[in-house]
Amino acid sequence: MRDHENEFTKRNVKIAVVTFENDFLARSYVVETSLAWPLLVDDTRETYRNYGMLSASFRDIWGPKTWGAYIKEVIKGEKLRKSEGDIYQRGGDVLIDPNGIVSLHHVGIGPADRPAIETILNKIH
Repeated sequence: MRDHENEFTKRNVKIAVVTFENDFLARSYVVETSLAWPLLVDDTRETYRNYGMLSASFRDIWGPKTWGAYIKEVIKGEKLRKSEGDIYQRGGDVLIDPNGIVSLHHVGIGPADRPAIETILNKIH
């Protein structure tokens, strides 16, 4: 997503990151990743439940797609960091238009499962 930030800005898309991590871990993540987008803390996981982002299985988390994503990050020179939170919490992507209509709702199978940027951009009107 960060690699396409200019395209989202041109289209007037506002991005927010939602986490369930405690305040200390959330702040550490912002600093560690230089996150420029707002970070919202959903400590009750109500948002996750409302969007059907429940627990993933062991295979979902540690399957081939995850290992492939980790290898790509290492090749790019990224430092892998140990998760301090619930690694089985599913993530996802939700695109909500200015009228409050959900135009994209993707629940990730595992950490490497994200929609293609083109898919997201095609949903923006």
